[in-house]
Amino acid sequence: MIRIIVLSAFILTQSCSQVELIPSTSEQIMSKIKSFSSQKAVLLNIWALWCVPCVEEFPMIVDLDDEYDELEIIFVSADFHEQKSEVQKFLKKQGLDSISFIKNEKDDPFISGIHPEWTGSLPFTVVYSKNSGIIVDSWEGKHSESRFRDAIEIGRAHV
Repeated sequence: MIRIIVLSAFILTQSCSQVELIPSTSEQIMSKIKSFSSQKAVLLNIWALWCVPCVEEFPMIVDLDDEYDELEIIFVSADFHEQKSEVQKFLKKQGLDSISFIKNEKDDPFISGIHPEWTGSLPFTVVYSKNSGIIVDSWEGKHSESRFRDAIEIGRAHV
């Protein structure tokens, strides 16, 4: 009987567990990206629940994360903190089991802190080189899987 109770409690806590969503500034995000230099290429994707193209491309990016060993994908939600539980539900539904971030800074300093040429349009994607950590590609808006793959390959191979 105790085994059933313990097993039931375990299943209940697993099904109710929340995806970790960390409030972060652009400086904290950039520090996280730099932590992977010389280890993995990094794909940064900034998205929001209200952004239809963001939601449409999200599952494809998650699939890419599963496919590439030498790639770290960092998702940053641009949603408001009041939407944190909705964002967590979305991430869990997408099968995301890693840490994700939610913007915790006013728009202008966040945008300029992430990339000087970013207008603030979503989705926004940046790919960083594995070896040097420099930006090898960036774009605003929804793009094809081949655009993502090409940028990832450049990031993985770039010296």
